[in-house]
Amino acid sequence: MQRRAAVIYVAFFLVVGAASFSLIATASAPQLSFENPDHELSEGDPLTVDGTEYVVQGISAEMEGGGGGHGGGGQAELVRSGTLNTTNESARYTVEWANDSTVTYDEQDWTVTTDNESESVTLTEVIDRTAILENDSDVENETTTVDGEEYVVERADGNESRELIPADEYFPAPETREYAVGDELEDIENNTATVASVSSDAATLEYFAPRTTEISVADEANVTVGSTTYFAYFPDNSTMVLTQEFDTYAQYEEETAMQTTMTNGLWGVTIVSGLSAFLLMGMAYLPNRY
Repeated sequence: MQRRAAVIYVAFFLVVGAASFSLIATASAPQLSFENPDHELSEGDPLTVDGTEYVVQGISAEMEGGGGGHGGGGQAELVRSGTLNTTNESARYTVEWANDSTVTYDEQDWTVTTDNESESVTLTEVIDRTAILENDSDVENETTTVDGEEYVVERADGNESRELIPADEYFPAPETREYAVGDELEDIENNTATVASVSSDAATLEYFAPRTTEISVADEANVTVGSTTYFAYFPDNSTMVLTQEFDTYAQYEEETAMQTTMTNGLWGVTIVSGLSAFLLMGMAYLPNRY
């Protein structure tokens, strides 16, 4: 190859490569913005949807990824997010006491018995027989059964003789409490509850207390608040934008994809042009055999 022709081709490829690289360097990325967002909020701002008031509880911006040690790679990315809170001052809570189960109430264990016909629930105190026996030094720590009857064994005369006491006579009679539908019980999960319903399976208690519901909001993602779905966007570290301009975001994604495709193509032109120029220059200065 004649060196003069090679120089012309090398110059051509260098110009093409430089032009494509300059386009990459000067190209600006598409910007996401909304003309009329439904809500533009900061931390602590209120938001009312379907008659319910929400509050921007927090907005965060954290760097995620990037590896760091142990061979981890990748570039750290700024991730923004936020939370919306709403409080129902009189939300309904329920507690179920299943029939024939054991529940703890008023610092005592009880056996639950429900009566569907009378719509009532009975609590029968659970007697800790083991603890009672262990605390009485005059009796053995375990009961015994004789002819199908349960007895407590009382030691006498230096353990040389024993006396059998019927268990029903020795142990205290359990306390019972009966509650009907509409009756109130104090200190159910630190609230006053009402017996709402009774069936053969369980008794349902209900009480009303505040309940806070938290909604997580991710950047560039849909979020449902009440019955309304918004697109959420955080333009900076302190602002939450909620909008229903979904077409705007779709257009932004399309422009971003087009720019990525164009940038990748220009990088290809730049790299191929550089390699071609280098190859031609090398071929032009190869020694001539003839």
